[in-house]
Amino acid sequence: MTKFGTLANRYWPTLALFAFLLASWQAAVTFGNIREYLLPAPLSVWNALWHGDTAWAGHLWTTTLEIIGAFLMAAVVGVALGVAIAWSPVLANALVPFLVFVNTLPKVAIAPLFLIWMGYGIFPNMLMGALIGFFPVVINTAVGLSQVEPDMLDLGRVFNAPKWKIFVKIRIPNALPYILSALKITATAAVVGAIVGEFVASQRGLGYVIVTTQSSMNTSVAFAALVWISVVGLVLYGAVVLLAHLWAPWAEGVD
Repeated sequence: MTKFGTLANRYWPTLALFAFLLASWQAAVTFGNIREYLLPAPLSVWNALWHGDTAWAGHLWTTTLEIIGAFLMAAVVGVALGVAIAWSPVLANALVPFLVFVNTLPKVAIAPLFLIWMGYGIFPNMLMGALIGFFPVVINTAVGLSQVEPDMLDLGRVFNAPKWKIFVKIRIPNALPYILSALKITATAAVVGAIVGEFVASQRGLGYVIVTTQSSMNTSVAFAALVWISVVGLVLYGAVVLLAHLWAPWAEGVD
């Protein structure tokens, strides 16, 4: 079977479901006499995407930068904290309760504080996305570094390998499936965080577009913005899946 045939067999149920939902959406609007400002037809959303007055390129670029920045910040900080927790029980006892406390804070309530402290801009929205997405990376990294077969650790000690070498050669490869699985979650969380930040404190971006459509009730533009947000999120998620396939093909089953 060709590679195209394999992909078709894998994704045809998704495509069929998507086509069914689009057809149901169009039928509901057409035969249900639903007003445009409540639920625009798919064709209206398509026109808003490509033929409207909205400067999509600038807004899309801003949101994409925020999402990628949030993802990278969450990944780097999350892995570093997970390594620190796995490396030292003292650091684990100090960090875990604090990180749990930070993760339980309502992020929507924190966003106005970022506006006060840092003003408008891309960085506060990146920080919001990272704040939402870093916790799964921390936990999965720490778990992956800790859940190592005792026989593997004993083998390293038999050869008098120092602690850092056991960490690099045994623990980190074992943790890769866990880390990559967490990054898939973080990819979607970064999207949510960046858009939440744009809702509260932004003058550009796709979240800002959605907020501005509320006063004019231009729902088709809001739906078009949601489409672009989904595209960015899917591309980032796909990049993480590809990275997992290249770096750790044995990790495909760990989700």
